[in-house]
Amino acid sequence: MIPNFVQKAASVQQLLFSSSLRMKETPDEDELCFPQINTSCKKHSRPHSESMLIYILLSFISLLTVVLNLLVIISISHFRQLHSPTNLLILSLAVSDFLVGLIVIPFQILYTEPCWLLGDLLCVLGNIIPYITVCASIVNMVLISVDRYVAICYPLHYSTRVTQKRVQICVFLSWICCVFYSLMFLYDNLKKPGRYNSCYGDCVINVIGAVDIVISFILPVSTIIILYVRVFVVAVSQARAMRSHITAVKLQRSVTVTVKKSELKAARTLGVVVTVYIICYCPYYCYDMMIGSKLEVFMIFLVYLNSSLNPVIYAFFYPWFRKSFKLIVTLDILQPQSCQANVL
Repeated sequence: MIPNFVQKAASVQQLLFSSSLRMKETPDEDELCFPQINTSCKKHSRPHSESMLIYILLSFISLLTVVLNLLVIISISHFRQLHSPTNLLILSLAVSDFLVGLIVIPFQILYTEPCWLLGDLLCVLGNIIPYITVCASIVNMVLISVDRYVAICYPLHYSTRVTQKRVQICVFLSWICCVFYSLMFLYDNLKKPGRYNSCYGDCVINVIGAVDIVISFILPVSTIIILYVRVFVVAVSQARAMRSHITAVKLQRSVTVTVKKSELKAARTLGVVVTVYIICYCPYYCYDMMIGSKLEVFMIFLVYLNSSLNPVIYAFFYPWFRKSFKLIVTLDILQPQSCQANVL
């Protein structure tokens, strides 16, 4: 099923490169990207205020995404109390979001320029990380949904079915598959860079469009929604069952309720993460089915903003993130045995 997720990256790239111009007629020499080349693309100049707004917004989102996700990565990696299967999936998601802020968004700033000046090869290579990170994000979302499904629907088997080692293997294989299929997906472009450019100074990547909506969005998102609906139904039934067993031993009931509440809270928080992800990516696919939409820039911001929203959700719902954030900012993590600190 992983190969299907890889195609999502291609769809996002249609959005990223949709502003690239393809001029067949010969423009005025002073309007060319490369005046000395007759086949050069025509410069498309936008108002200075609009350009500055785009640069400032993308730079702010990039910085915010890098800093917040770096805090998540340091927190889960450093503090041993946070070394759980679920947090390992959150760590994998944070890594993909971190790469979006560190590499993908800065490259997008270059793509907003009127002309691509870095050559055909870098045009293709600059797409490899976006393909991998978007692929990894959707895979992580599905894995998180499966993790919550097993934890809520099969609580007695969760500790045996979902172990740290198994999750590590799943995360490792998912990233390997994302890298492999992203390279395979871009192989045609890598084989002959610039073959789809209509003029010199253009940066166009050939992508699959028609089947992409079904394969890379509807199917995985439907899977996620079905799993969370099942989780919600089981969670409601468990809550009713706990309230009905009033005659149970008080200590036993207290422990059971604590475990249930912990699992339900994790499911609710990660459900918010998945919901925000769907909300941020849905507009693009709605745009893909529209003709003549002028909301491209807004949808690009939404897609990138999702990578910086996830840590904000963790900070709002998870006390451990706020505690670890405080320890990181105050440099207490540099103290000996700081990894043993109580952050839960």
